[in-house]
Amino acid sequence: MRTHHCNELRSSHVGETVTLIGWVNTVRDQGGVIFVDLRDREGVTQCVFRPEESPEAATASHKLRDEDVIQVVGTVAARLKTDTVDTTNDKLATGQIEVVAKQLVMVNKAEVLPFQLDKELSNEDLRMRYRYLDIRRPRMTHNLRTRHRVTKTTRDYLDEQGFCEVETPILSKSTPEGARDFLVPSRLQPGSFYALPQAPQQYKQLLMVGGLEKYFQIAKCFRDEDLRADRQPEFTQIDIEASFVEQEDIIKLVEGLIGRIFKEARGAEIPANFDRITWREAMDVYGSDKPDRRFGLNFVDLSEELKDCEFRVFSGAVAAGGVVKAINAKGFADISTGQIDKLTKLAQAAGAKGLAYIQARGDDRESWRSPFVKRMTDAEVEALRSKLNIQAGDLILFAADQWEPACDVLGRVRLECADMQNLLEGNEELNFLWVTEFPLLAFDEESGRYVAVHHPFTRPLKEDEEKLLKGELSTDLRAQAYDVVLNGTELGGGSIRIHEAPLQAAMFKALGISDETAAEEFGHILDAFRFGAPPHGGLALGLDRLVMLICNEQSIREVMAFPKNNKGSDLMSQSPAEVDPKQLRDLRIQVQKKPVAVVTAPQG
Repeated sequence: MRTHHCNELRSSHVGETVTLIGWVNTVRDQGGVIFVDLRDREGVTQCVFRPEESPEAATASHKLRDEDVIQVVGTVAARLKTDTVDTTNDKLATGQIEVVAKQLVMVNKAEVLPFQLDKELSNEDLRMRYRYLDIRRPRMTHNLRTRHRVTKTTRDYLDEQGFCEVETPILSKSTPEGARDFLVPSRLQPGSFYALPQAPQQYKQLLMVGGLEKYFQIAKCFRDEDLRADRQPEFTQIDIEASFVEQEDIIKLVEGLIGRIFKEARGAEIPANFDRITWREAMDVYGSDKPDRRFGLNFVDLSEELKDCEFRVFSGAVAAGGVVKAINAKGFADISTGQIDKLTKLAQAAGAKGLAYIQARGDDRESWRSPFVKRMTDAEVEALRSKLNIQAGDLILFAADQWEPACDVLGRVRLECADMQNLLEGNEELNFLWVTEFPLLAFDEESGRYVAVHHPFTRPLKEDEEKLLKGELSTDLRAQAYDVVLNGTELGGGSIRIHEAPLQAAMFKALGISDETAAEEFGHILDAFRFGAPPHGGLALGLDRLVMLICNEQSIREVMAFPKNNKGSDLMSQSPAEVDPKQLRDLRIQVQKKPVAVVTAPQG
């Protein structure tokens, strides 16, 4: 139907007869001569309809409107360019030429669109309702083609490294770990349910037991959890697992993969080796296990200096075994009352009772605005001034609590403060980082037991294995787990796995999983470990997040063809939706109707 796409014709094609097909991007009437910018996914070509060239085509062109699908046959001509007139367009790759139309075929007439495609739309639900129109935007087309490039590069690179792509089941078994499962009822086995996979974790480990050695998959994953900008009920992972490897092998593989992806998809050269810090270092300095290091605001520990402070929030925290930490937001002493309130509410939402601060409006302490500075000694003030490098115009923000909650609160305040100060405005740095040695276990106060920080197949550090085997449990046990981070966003994470039945049994025991429950829920993988399971480990990268960052987008919905909205609904296909009662009958499922409120009219 065409000889060239709409970004292909150049001056070298002048004089050729060509056929183009695409959407009408714009229509302009210049004194009876119609100029049409014709668009396909590759770009735009200007077509000119003149009555003297083709009366029929010129007459038909007057009826064109945006987004009509048309086919144009014509001759490539150079655009007029003289000393006094220049009609060329340097903004278009095809801007040196135009197609003088000889024939126009109306392929498909478009109705009036619900929104303009050349303007940004703040109503995301309207975009989702007409997603097939939204995808026509050059930005969306670019994002989806970038996603293709990332996926293809991944396959090419891992194939070169000897990895084999294997599909694992979508209908699986629900296991008591991670987020809430999506369940699928079985018609053939009434009362039984499949679960959609949260990740192919157990299958990829079983492939290692099967001797495949190097596996990967562009894997669909499903989690029934609350949504946000970088989370969807269904998402995609670059899933990798390998046998006879240590942590260093996985890290080097992934650094090479990400380097190739950024070169192919973004044209960016990134470091061959990423910086590394432990989880404890990340929390201690940045208050996050996925720290953004592109700006300062690093934590300073003031526990020793303020342990005897008359301000009991500080001294009380230290006396209870906690810490006092602070950041110096340089030049932000003029923060507004509304901004202080916003930071305080953020801290309270994270579990703090409030937010202590000092606005250092001048050099001497009398000019400092703070609810507690007057209760500090000169020595304490000078210690703050020295350790935090306080100068006139600075804002000091504090957190005082047990170590982890204090770090978490101040980490959230740090990010919000950086946003208020626009510290990242115009910053195009790509700051990659490995975070290692995550805790193996966390203690859940509500259930009164330990839970796995990653998943129950994560291997402890060699130094901590014996403690796990002996049942000496604490949150200080470290895992051979690692996350790769870019600009404060977790790209993915993984671990070296447990491959021996005794160590796996000890892990299940630590998590309060009985032998009976372990056999029922994980019997297949425990059995597999009895038959010579190799040492193995891996990692999963979030494909959606990776593409989001490559495309400089703020939400993974912008790099997915047909995402759900923030309520988990597909507004285009109107799903989820009720189904025919016959389908429910076949599945032996009865839906409980929501009770209808009955309003009784008052008597009298």
